[in-house]
Amino acid sequence: MSTVQHRIVPQHVAIIMDGNGRWANARGLPRTFGHRKGVETVRETVKAAGEAGVGFLTLFAFSSENWRRPEAEINELFGLLKAFIRRDLADLHRAGIRIRIIGDRVNLRDDIRSLLLEAEETTTNNTRMTLVIAFNYGSRDEIARAAARLAADVQAGRLEPSQIDAGKLNDCLDTAGIPDPDLVIRTSGEERLSNFLLWQAAYAELMFVPDFWPDFTPALFDSVLERYAARDRRFGGLSAKAVAVGS
Repeated sequence: MSTVQHRIVPQHVAIIMDGNGRWANARGLPRTFGHRKGVETVRETVKAAGEAGVGFLTLFAFSSENWRRPEAEINELFGLLKAFIRRDLADLHRAGIRIRIIGDRVNLRDDIRSLLLEAEETTTNNTRMTLVIAFNYGSRDEIARAAARLAADVQAGRLEPSQIDAGKLNDCLDTAGIPDPDLVIRTSGEERLSNFLLWQAAYAELMFVPDFWPDFTPALFDSVLERYAARDRRFGGLSAKAVAVGS
């Protein structure tokens, strides 16, 4: 059970799950072993997030750039996604967790696309926590698709160019209806967003941890939430401490 109930807990946590392959290589194992161990970490993290009171958990599962990887590894990742949904969907549904998928589905295989739709439709009325899976997702692609939708509305006469603002663009993103992330975590020691939620993470707190994703335990997640609770979020304004002193 998490120990963060008494602290400030982020409403939305987003995680770049990095380091599966390097975790396996460090142990002399095939990269696929790292991906499989990473799925176990997903299960543990989803449970820990729910216990901590997180409302939305977004996991970067497969990026639009991951198509550059070897075909065998891509097939392994697809197989793990299918296995995860088939094995865990019933448990997630019973736990009251809603599943949302973000990313471009147009070019996905029919079996993957139908499985993602099944997961969303089965859990659509759940309210305890929303698990957002970013699959075939790239933030620049997402923004470009949103801009194209707005352009189509302008061309059809449904929208005036002067009416386009940040809110209109936000409503056309894959994440429409999902609050912006309060906290973005990246494992493996890399310190970049890698085309992940670039628009939505404008005011997110960023946490980079050195551990590879398979080693990201619930205790480590708890420690990151502890660090988050100590942050002073200002959103371009003054800190609460500065306001108190000025008053």
